[in-house]
This record gives sequence, structure tokens and C-alpha cells, in this order.
Amino acid sequence: MIWICATCAVETADIPEPPPACAICEDERQWVPAEGQQWTTLETLREGGTRVVVTEVEPDLWGLTAEPAVGIGQQSMMVRTPQGTLLFDCVGYIDDEAVDVVRGLGPTLAVAASHPHMYGVQTEWAKALGAPVILAERDREWVRRPDLVEFYDDVHEVAPGLTLHRVGGHFAGQTVVEWSGGNEGRGVLLAGDAIFTNPDGRTVSFMRSYPNRLPLSGNVVQRIAGQVEGLHFDRLYNNFGAVVPRDAKQVIRTSADRHAAWVRGDYDHLT
Repeated sequence: MIWICATCAVETADIPEPPPACAICEDERQWVPAEGQQWTTLETLREGGTRVVVTEVEPDLWGLTAEPAVGIGQQSMMVRTPQGTLLFDCVGYIDDEAVDVVRGLGPTLAVAASHPHMYGVQTEWAKALGAPVILAERDREWVRRPDLVEFYDDVHEVAPGLTLHRVGGHFAGQTVVEWSGGNEGRGVLLAGDAIFTNPDGRTVSFMRSYPNRLPLSGNVVQRIAGQVEGLHFDRLYNNFGAVVPRDAKQVIRTSADRHAAWVRGDYDHLT
């Protein structure tokens, strides 16, 4: 039986009984409900009416969400290139209708994730689509279902113009996707929550833990900003569909400088 954590929606290996705990949720970056660890299954979710909704975000980019939301409730992003598609940050549910839509958009080159909170039921998706799961080596310890998983170190080209980059921060293996052909050739960065779009769409945030409000140091934030400055993009999406529609590099730089200044104490006189 494949068990799915009800809180983070990450799948387990095929085991007869659910584990006593979800290691991903017990980590300081996530959380376990006050009532304790809970598990579900694809069958249970299906019987409850869960479905995957596929929405076109922009040309050759689609968002996939589970309704009702499962676990953290992220939006998967699917990029199409002339060679095939990449499915990034899988939701914690899968159904035949969504698989048919994805298959209809071309061969799936890979399934990938920005970090362990976004693993979802990635192996179920990979099996259904006949593709490997590509993950950062630095996050190997968090993989609960190693079927079909291939690891990379720092950079992995999925297809020409479609590249995974490990930037670290939130997790050591935190990954972003550079899609240089997106946005009419101006480029798109699928940043997960390594670089998280704020509600205004004009600033971004950097955190070790979002639910538990743990910050990253100024040095790490500046390192991440510096790593992505050399990539080709002008637009940025986070893992919930929020977007910085233009000038995303400048937004990242300004936001990183602001973050570093606050944690350095430059604005302590305002507090």
C-alpha cells in the first residue's frame, strides 16, 4: 500500500501499514497537527471526490492542482518544449483524466521537485507517464519512495533550454527550473519556494521554514540571488501559482538586499 501523509501529501514506499510518523513533517521546517500524524491513500481521496484540475498558465506552461487541496496544496507546473514535457512539484494526488491531458501534450521527459515538501505522489505520476524522477543528490535522505529516482548534483539539463539548478537555502537540495524559451523568449524561472513570490507580485521572500517563520541568513539569501542572476528569465512563478510577471531578476536582487539588511540589523532603529 502506498500511504500519503495527510499534512504534506508525500507518498511512502509500498508497505502494509502506515509508518508511525512522517519524517518530513517532524522536521523543523514543517509541522505535525496537534491531533497527531494522519495518513490517507489515493483510493480514499478518490472516494472523497478529489480530482486534478489542469489550467493553462501561459503558452506551453500549465498548472495542476488537486481539488479539494491535498496536503500543502501546491500547484504543479508542467512545461512543454519541442522535445517533451517536465512535470515539476507534483501534487499529492493523480487521476486518469489529468494523466491523459499530460500525455496529450507530448512525451514526459522527467518528473522533478524543488524540495521534499513538494514530492507529493511523484512516483505515481512518473510511473503513469513513463518518466524518471529527477531529484537533487543533497536531498537524498528525504526520499521515501526511491522507485524511478535519479539524482543529480548541481545542474541537470532536461532538454535544451530547460534546466534544473540546485540553489539550496530552504533545503540543501532546493531546486529551481530555468526555462529560457518561456515568456516569449524572455525566460521563466520556476522557483518553488526557494524564492517565494509575495502577494504584491513585486517582492519575494526567502525562508528556511514558511509555516514556522524561520529565516535564512543574509549570506545565504545573497548567495541564492547571486546564483540565479546568471540564468535567463524575466518572469518568476512560485509553487502556488503566484507570479512576478516582469523584471524578476531585479525584484530578486532588491528583495535579497532588503532581507540581508534587516537580518544584519541595519533597521533595528525602526523596531
